[in-house]
Amino acid sequence: MKYEFCARTDCGRVRANNEDAVAVDAHAQVAVLADGMGGYNAGEVAAAMATSSVCAEMGRWLAQASSPVPARALRRALETCVDSANRAIFDAAQSNPVYAGMGTTLVAAVFSGHRLLLGHVGDSRGYRLRAGQLMQLTRDHSWLQEQVDAGLLTPRQAALSLGRNLVTRALGVESQVQLETTEFPVESGDLFLLCSDGLSEMLDHAELTALMAAHVPLEEKASRLIAAANAHGGRDNISVLLAQAGTAQPRRSFMSRWLKAA
Repeated sequence: MKYEFCARTDCGRVRANNEDAVAVDAHAQVAVLADGMGGYNAGEVAAAMATSSVCAEMGRWLAQASSPVPARALRRALETCVDSANRAIFDAAQSNPVYAGMGTTLVAAVFSGHRLLLGHVGDSRGYRLRAGQLMQLTRDHSWLQEQVDAGLLTPRQAALSLGRNLVTRALGVESQVQLETTEFPVESGDLFLLCSDGLSEMLDHAELTALMAAHVPLEEKASRLIAAANAHGGRDNISVLLAQAGTAQPRRSFMSRWLKAA
């Protein structure tokens, strides 16, 4: 299975600086997105540290791993990479007063053949578009989501609440972090979206579905998603990372390869 990637990030229409970050290793088929938090550019630092560290470490691990990669080993590798990034951000926040209190959300996708390992911390999200149907693959680690899960708020009430930005998990806030991971089967034609809440809070599910389903190249699709979020107010930084699953390449037999070489 081959994958095509496209990543875009935008400051939005309100914020003075961009504290989101994205990173892609197309060869290793790893994609990472983060939404930083903290005073005076600290969130920007945390997000950049998280994306660059996780993407680079996963890429190096996959380059040395046997193929096919066992699911348990892949999951453990991603957990280790996120633990390492969390510790680096936490240590930087403890040692430098300028970075005190910084942290970041994270959503990371590792594609391996016909499967996706998706890990996330916080409220940055992962979605999948399949046959015109958009499904949210992640569940926010947020105060509002906890209220919905407990039956104290309806999803509609949560969408109108003022506490949308209160996350219950983030990298760099404590010395340890709990990464939630889930594995999904991938079919040819699946389109995956990783995004910060600057996108998901500006567009409802129907708008996201329509924009994701448009028959345009990935670059144009990413640009349209960001433009739509800005048209709705652009109250936060907006980051979009798209991964398109192509048609699987059939494996030829040894005899067919030998005949072609001859």
